[in-house]
Amino acid sequence: MIRDDGRRARVLFCNAGAEQCGIRTGMSLAAARVLTGKLLVHGMDNKAVHEALRGLADWAYQFSSRVSLYPPYALFLEVQGSLSLFGGRTALLKSVRSGLVALGYEARLAAAPTPLAAFSLARCGSGRVVEARHELAAALAPLPILVLDWVPALLERLEGMGVRRLGDLLRLPRDGLARRLGQQSLLYLDRMLGRCPHPLAPYQPAPAFRRRLPLAAEVEQAQALLFVLQRLVLELCGWLQGRGAGVQIFTVCLLHRERCDTRLRIGMRRAGRDAGQFTALLREHLQGLVLQQPVIAVELQAVQPVRLDDRSMDLFRSADVQERIDLLDCLRARLGEEAVQGISAVAEHRPEYAWSYSEPGRSRSDSREQIRPLWLLAVPRPLETREGRPYWHGCLRLQAGRERIESGWWDGRDVARDYFVATSPSGSRYWIYRELSGERRWYLQGVFE
Repeated sequence: MIRDDGRRARVLFCNAGAEQCGIRTGMSLAAARVLTGKLLVHGMDNKAVHEALRGLADWAYQFSSRVSLYPPYALFLEVQGSLSLFGGRTALLKSVRSGLVALGYEARLAAAPTPLAAFSLARCGSGRVVEARHELAAALAPLPILVLDWVPALLERLEGMGVRRLGDLLRLPRDGLARRLGQQSLLYLDRMLGRCPHPLAPYQPAPAFRRRLPLAAEVEQAQALLFVLQRLVLELCGWLQGRGAGVQIFTVCLLHRERCDTRLRIGMRRAGRDAGQFTALLREHLQGLVLQQPVIAVELQAVQPVRLDDRSMDLFRSADVQERIDLLDCLRARLGEEAVQGISAVAEHRPEYAWSYSEPGRSRSDSREQIRPLWLLAVPRPLETREGRPYWHGCLRLQAGRERIESGWWDGRDVARDYFVATSPSGSRYWIYRELSGERRWYLQGVFE
């Protein structure tokens, strides 16, 4: 990747193959072409890089509450307050690196007491961790001057002076540096060595998550989008982790070239931020999706994060409860939200009206203590009477006690019944009633387990 500053195109980043040919960051494009005739050059898309950097800042908020952008291609994290949480600098760097690999990025990391020192160490790919400020000069001395974030004209001036390493630069008299390079360059060096403070503007995560990712090629199969969406899911979960929040609903937009966007609403029973669960739900939604047009970009949105209290993230929560929640979410993703419902008891004496559909797992309990079967017939079945007793696969024996219901006069669906628990000769238990008026017939309305 190159950056053209108006005077000379220079190498901004290069892969391992280019480095084996002798190409280095900061080298002019003309010099790089001399080293190999198989050079593949990409110009830097400043807008795309900035958007990616902001997305990484949202994600990195889980590691530190003080994140700063350093455009166009760096982030600073103040991690001193996070070291005990992650087990030290080395462990923290390992966590950050593994997270970046999962996102599909190749990053250079380093840690130092000052931002610019860490930036210089990271640019040369050392991955070094410098603990104390007095160690900075010795750690930075072997680095090439190309790690400095200076305009090419200053770096060329230093090369003309025979300065190749930071150690050579730091040994020069300050007065002479100020005259040749300017006071701003001297201030840069002082900030890098910790001789003066380096204020950075803290990055503030957006109140809502919205990230769009263009695709390298059009995708015609919905299932093939899962790999790309996993990257956005990881960014979303990092953003949520940093805010101590979760989401109950997030939306995936599939963008087409010639038609309206395809929108997938992913809902869950309870708010969370587990990337594995989000990915599983996405997989269920994508399996049954038929694309009418190829997809050219994907976007992930989460606009209503909710604060997760301690109970929401209980370490000792029963595993079977978690499995049940995941199963319900997957069933809804596969069958549709309306196809998976719970049943709640309603404060109503008439059995056929004493229930309603509800959110699974959030049913309202009924305080009444009468015995009621779980299985009610859609329409009560008339029963024969033999030897003065109701008959169903044999004469039924009524258990002691009855429940009388006289209700509904106000809505025109009034009933007047005596309910009994009855047992058949085979031992099956039924819920039957007898009308208190008219023909006083017997009816079967429910079956006990």
